[in-house]
Amino acid sequence: MNLSNLKPAKGSTKERKRVGRGQGSGMGGTSTRGHKGAQSRSGYSRKLHFEGGQMPLQRRVPKFGFKNPTRVEYKPINLDTLQALFEKTNAAVIDAALLQQNGLMGKGDLIKILNRGELMAAVEVHAHGFSASAKEAIEKAGGKAIVPEYGKQEEKN
Repeated sequence: MNLSNLKPAKGSTKERKRVGRGQGSGMGGTSTRGHKGAQSRSGYSRKLHFEGGQMPLQRRVPKFGFKNPTRVEYKPINLDTLQALFEKTNAAVIDAALLQQNGLMGKGDLIKILNRGELMAAVEVHAHGFSASAKEAIEKAGGKAIVPEYGKQEEKN
């Protein structure tokens, strides 16, 4: 076998249909486009989502409410999850990097600690937000709840 005798598998290629080559071809006259109407004309292209004159789906379905483009979404993490993470890793500081390593948050997620369950370990928790009760529970267990400050540069002396 060499490049000179390569050919496609039998039945895998088709000859293109040659239309508009006279009446004897059986595809002359209207060139298989039917009679009149927009689709028989050259240059016709159907609009996206066109449904043949029927009211299109994107206009039939009602839209309600308001989607706030500047909404900030937090990924909730509960105290019982933090306790389980502490028991697994025995880390003194729980921050975004540790949560990401253990699959509890994705890259770029903002996290908020909520007060479900119980935290008995004295750990330092770094998160973007805390519910008031969760912050109280962390401090009651002897830990610290720290929200990182972004955008502020440290003063140089």
